[in-house]
Amino acid sequence: MKNISVLTLGGTIAYTWKNGVPQIGDLTGFIDSLDEVKKEADITVKAFRQKSSSSMVISDIIGLAAEIQSLLEGETEGVVVVQGTDTIEETAFALEMLLDSEKPVAVTGAMRNPDMRGADGPANLLAAIRTVSCSRCRELGVMVVFNDAIYPALYVRKIHPQSTEAFAAECGPLGYLAEGKPSIRMKPLQRRIPGLAINKWNVDGKRPDQPVSVPIYAVPVGDDGKLLKCALDCKIDGLVLEAMGGGHTPSELVETLKQLADKMPVVLASRIGRGDMLTGTYAGYPGSETSLLSKGLISSGFLDGRKARLLLILMLMSGFDMDGIREGFRIFSKECE
Repeated sequence: MKNISVLTLGGTIAYTWKNGVPQIGDLTGFIDSLDEVKKEADITVKAFRQKSSSSMVISDIIGLAAEIQSLLEGETEGVVVVQGTDTIEETAFALEMLLDSEKPVAVTGAMRNPDMRGADGPANLLAAIRTVSCSRCRELGVMVVFNDAIYPALYVRKIHPQSTEAFAAECGPLGYLAEGKPSIRMKPLQRRIPGLAINKWNVDGKRPDQPVSVPIYAVPVGDDGKLLKCALDCKIDGLVLEAMGGGHTPSELVETLKQLADKMPVVLASRIGRGDMLTGTYAGYPGSETSLLSKGLISSGFLDGRKARLLLILMLMSGFDMDGIREGFRIFSKECE
C-alpha cells in the first residue's frame, strides 16, 4: 500500500455539536473509523490547524505548503488536505504555485457536517485518498476532489454555498471517480513561476514571514471612485481591481488607478470570474482595457480576482520586483510564444 499523508485544518467535515455547543473535532478518529480508507493506503493523519477556513490567513497556507513539500520530498507518495470549503479554491491555487513535486496533492472537505443526513465528508475524503494513491494522477498539479469530480487548482471555483455539488471549473473536471477509481480525461498545462516554489524561500534574504496587504476592489455600475481614492492613503502593497467585463471601469476611476499603479502593482482582473482579460479590443475612451493597461495596470490573464490576489501576495512576499511581477502574470495570459 502507498504511504499517504492527510493534513487536517478543520472545517464542516469535522464540525459537530456536543451538548448544544459547536466544536471542530479531531479527524484522526473519524478517518480511523472508515474501513475503506484502511484498505486503500497506509494513512498518516496530522492535525495541522483547527480553525474555520474563513479565519485562515496567508501564513497558514504558506506553513501548509512547507509541510507538504517536506512530506513529498520524503517517503510520502501523496497528500490530502482537509479543510473548510469557504477557501478551498484559494488554498489549492496557492499550493499549486508553491509546491514543487510530481506527486499528487488533493484538497477536499464537506458541505454537510457529520451530524447531518447524507453527510458527504466520508465519500469526499475517500475519493481524495484514492485520487492521490493513483499513479495516473501524478503530474496533474494540485487538485480539488469533491462530489466524485477532480478539478484543477488553476480553474476551480466554489459555485454554491449549500449544494454538495459545490465546485466547478471553467474547463470542466480533469476526471471523475468511476467505480471508486480515478478516471482521468485530460491533463492541465503546468504554469509555474520560476523562483516562487516554497523550497526556494528563505534564500538570498527573502522574508516570507513579512505580512503583505493586497485588497480586492470590485467595480460596480456608477462607481464614482471616492472609495478607490482612499487606497492612495492606505498602507497597502498592491491592489487587485475586479473590473467590469473584459477589463473596463468608469472614466472617473482612471486617474486614481494611474496614481496607484505609479506607487504599487495594480492587477486588472474581471469581476466575471472566468475567461481571459481583454488587451486590445476596446480603445479610444478612458476606462477601456487598453486605457487601463497603458496607465501601468497588469493584466491577470485568465486568473480571477481571488487567484490574482494570492499570486501577487506570494510574489511580493518572495521579493519579486515590478518586472518580475509582470512576467509572472504573463504566464497566465493567452499569448503564445
